[in-house]
Amino acid sequence: MARLPRVCLPGIPLHLIQRGNNRQVCFASQDDFAAYACWLQEYASKYRVEVHAWVFMTNHVHLLVTPSTASGVSRMMQSLGQRYVRYFNYTYRRTGTLWEGRYKSCVIDAEHYLLTCMRYIELNPVRAGMVESPADYLWSSYQTNALGKSIALHTAHPVYLLLGEAAQARERAYRALFEAHVDVNANALIREATNKGLAVGSDRFKAEIERLSGLRVTEKKRGPKPKKDEFLL
Repeated sequence: MARLPRVCLPGIPLHLIQRGNNRQVCFASQDDFAAYACWLQEYASKYRVEVHAWVFMTNHVHLLVTPSTASGVSRMMQSLGQRYVRYFNYTYRRTGTLWEGRYKSCVIDAEHYLLTCMRYIELNPVRAGMVESPADYLWSSYQTNALGKSIALHTAHPVYLLLGEAAQARERAYRALFEAHVDVNANALIREATNKGLAVGSDRFKAEIERLSGLRVTEKKRGPKPKKDEFLL
């Protein structure tokens, strides 16, 4: 099935994932994570992309971003990907591709799903069995969103800021989100939409995205199966 064109609209949050080719390791040391984070910050600033949440796993990356231009995210990811591959190949004396083709993404309805998507991203190390708590994983935005660590890469989204007037109140309210029951259906929805390039949100949100972009961001409805008699001429 043909892959849908990616939707990227200024001011609309975007969840994206970039995997290593054949799920191979993309980060083999702490220095690798640090290099990637540094260059992500550089190109996010250059192409005017705000980064709200992230997690760097050993063989893939999740980001939640808001672009200021329609081309900002693709230019950021292209520049970042190329620079990191050069670094990785030089460091480990290898050649060839590192990433599994182009990144996958979906637009996110901030009003209804932004915090859910942030939690989905930051719980990745827990779901993978790497740590017991998201607080134990260094390369995740949980360090700033929940624990208040100052990280230059981070830009708080307005929905996150509504959690409290003061920073400590916001962090406390954000941590409480991780104590609540995890909605596996919401996680599956985000995962499927990202893989297929769809939208996560209300019907009204999806209709507005399709109007603005001219692209389909919902599942194509399947028609009814023809009756057996219809084949008998």
